[in-house]
Amino acid sequence: MLELHQFRHSAFCEKARLVLAAKGLEYSVVEVVPGVGQLELYRLSGQRQVPVLVDGPEVIADSTAIALHLEARHPQPALLPVDPAERAQVRLLEDWADTTLAAGARLALVQAAAADPVLRTALLPEATPDGLRSLVGALPGGLLAGLGQVVDQGALQELRSNLEQLTVLVQAQPYLVGSALSLADLAVAGQLSLLKFPASAGAPLAGRGVPGLADDPQLAPLWAWRDRLGAQLGRP
Repeated sequence: MLELHQFRHSAFCEKARLVLAAKGLEYSVVEVVPGVGQLELYRLSGQRQVPVLVDGPEVIADSTAIALHLEARHPQPALLPVDPAERAQVRLLEDWADTTLAAGARLALVQAAAADPVLRTALLPEATPDGLRSLVGALPGGLLAGLGQVVDQGALQELRSNLEQLTVLVQAQPYLVGSALSLADLAVAGQLSLLKFPASAGAPLAGRGVPGLADDPQLAPLWAWRDRLGAQLGRP
């Protein structure tokens, strides 16, 4: 059986899980323990970052590499269009999601977590020792206030603009490229999971997110689109 090494609340791990769900593949999960678990992951894959997929004798690191591996091994349903122009659009959008959108989402989440102890403790890997979890949650808000202040406001404005454009796009068509679900949709949906957590994130994160984005009525169609994709794939 396939084995996914992950941090539960990583956007790139969410992307990998969405790809696995889209392919209808069963897999087991290994939640990587911070520190010692990352050393074990390094011995397995040669790097400390998640996600890592183990497929028999093959060990594949990186969400894009995992997606391409599964596309080659399990071509149906296809996540990369046959049409060359649409295929190029999908790959470009996936790369944009994994870089520009990912960077903006991380910045916004850091700012939100600095002000919200529930959010920052819930984001810790599940295997985080209780003592460390309590310490992180107990950090005074004033101590972290400066963290939000140094966040690049220009990048956050760019993020909002990008989200507004995505909202227009998903209101006009069910998928980002063409008439079928693609890797572009899954890559974008994975990053959106950091801005408003889907039901699959579990308590206390489900429905929680970055203030000013997760609760913005203008962006509500975008979160609804993300949730429809999850429902289509059989994920809450």
